[in-house]
Amino acid sequence: MNSIQKKIWTLATIVLFIMAAIWGALTYYNQKTQDQYNDILQRYLRMNEVTSASQHMIASLNNYLLAPTPDNLELLHASKSNIQRAKAEVSELQNVENAFAITSYTNLIDSLVETTDRSLLFQSEKDSEASSDAFDEATRISKYISEMTLTLLDTELKTYDQFYRGIIEQSQELKKTGVLLLLLITFLLLLFTYWFSLSITRPVQKLTLAAKELSRGRFDLQIEVNSNDEISFLAKMFDRMRVNINNLISEIQQKAQLEKELQENKLLLQESQLRSLQSQINPHFLFNTLDTLSKKAYLEGSEETSDLLVSVAGLLRYNLKRLDRSVTLYDEVKVMRQYIDIQRARFTERLRLYADIDDSCLHVQVPGLTLQPIVENAVIHAVEPMEEGGVIWFRIIDGGERVFVEIEDDGPGMTKEKIKQILEEHVVETEGHSTGIGFSNVVKRLRLFYGIDDVMDIQSDGERGTKVILKIPKTRGIDSYDKAPDRG
Repeated sequence: MNSIQKKIWTLATIVLFIMAAIWGALTYYNQKTQDQYNDILQRYLRMNEVTSASQHMIASLNNYLLAPTPDNLELLHASKSNIQRAKAEVSELQNVENAFAITSYTNLIDSLVETTDRSLLFQSEKDSEASSDAFDEATRISKYISEMTLTLLDTELKTYDQFYRGIIEQSQELKKTGVLLLLLITFLLLLFTYWFSLSITRPVQKLTLAAKELSRGRFDLQIEVNSNDEISFLAKMFDRMRVNINNLISEIQQKAQLEKELQENKLLLQESQLRSLQSQINPHFLFNTLDTLSKKAYLEGSEETSDLLVSVAGLLRYNLKRLDRSVTLYDEVKVMRQYIDIQRARFTERLRLYADIDDSCLHVQVPGLTLQPIVENAVIHAVEPMEEGGVIWFRIIDGGERVFVEIEDDGPGMTKEKIKQILEEHVVETEGHSTGIGFSNVVKRLRLFYGIDDVMDIQSDGERGTKVILKIPKTRGIDSYDKAPDRG
C-alpha cells in the first residue's frame, strides 16, 4: 500500500529528475559550444605566440651580439626552445584548407632558427660583419613571420565566420527552445501536481462529508474511499466505527423496545391480578354455591336455570384460571359460547349468533380471554342499545400460515378515531364488561404473545356494522408468554 509520504517523495523525485535533465542538457550544449570556441581561440593564440616568440628571439639575439655573456646566451637558447615549441603547436593546426600556408609558415620559422644559428656562428668566429648580416636577415624573417601570422589569422577568421554565425544562431535557438521547454515542463508539472493533490484531497473531502453525515445521525450511509494510502485505511476504520455505532444504536433501540414490551406485559399482568383479586373473594365458596344452586334448580325442574348457573360457574372459573396462560381456540370458543348462553338468558331472542367454524383450526394456541372481550364488546354496543336486538357473526377460517377469526355485528359501527385508538393500544374503556379485559388490552396481549404487530384489523364505515378480524399465526414467534407466574 502506497503512503502519502511515498507519493510526496515520488513527486519530489520527478521534479528533481526533470530539473537535473534540463540542467544536464543545457550544460552539455553550453560546454560543447564553449569547447568549439576554445578550439578556435587556441588556434589564434598559438599563431600569435609564434609572432611573439620570433620577436623575443630577435631581441635575445641582439642582446647577445651586443653583450655576448653566458646569461644572454642562455636567454637566447630559451627563446629558441619557445619558438620550436610554438612551431610544433602550429603544425597541429594544419588541415586540408590551410596545409600550404602552414607549411610555408613552419618553413619561415625554420629559416629564422637557422639564420639565428648562423649569426651565432659568425659571432663565435669573430666575423662581425657576417654576423650582422645574418642578424638583419633574421629580423626580416621575423617580420615575414608577423605578416604571415596576420594573414593566417585573417584566413582563419574568414574560414570560421560562418561557424561563428552558426554558434550565435544556435545560442538563440537554444534560448527559444529552453523557454518553450520550460513552459511545457511547468505546465506538465502543474497538471501532475493538480492530479497528485486530488489523489489526496478528494478522499479527505469524502471522509469529511461522511463525518458531517454521521454528526447529523445518518449511520446508514456507507463510507467508500477509492485510495491506496493511509486515508483508505482511515476510511475503512471510520466505516467500521459507523457500522458498530449503528449496530449499537439498533441494539439499544431493540432493548428499549423489549423493556417497553416487558413493562407493558408487567402492567397487563398487574391489572389482571387486580381484576382477579376483585373477583376472587373466596372463589371456592362461590363455586360451591353456584354448584349447589345449579343442582337445586335441576332438582326443582328448572333445567334452563341450572344450565345458566353452570355456564356462569365455568365462565368465572375460566376467567380466574386461564388469563395468564396460553389456551387453544377450542377452549376460547367453548367459553365464548358459555358467555353467549348467559347473554341469551338476558336478551332472549334479541341476541342472535351465527357461527361458521373450521374445526381443523381449533388446536391453535392463543392467549386466554381473547375472544370473549371482543364478543362482549359486540353485545354491549350492537345488541344491548338496540330495541330489536342485533346479530353477531362468528367465523374461524383457515388462511394457510394464519387462522382468521372474524367477529362481525350489525350495530351502529365504530369511528376511525376509536379504531385508531384501539390499534395503537390506547386505553379504551368498555361499559358493562364483566371480565375486566378491555379491547386495547386484547391487542397488546396478542402482540406480546406472537411477537408481531399485525394481529388485528377492524373494518367499519362508522355508520352500520363492525367487523373485527384476528390474524392468528399457527406458530408463535416468541415463547415467553407462558413463562409468566401462575396466579390461579
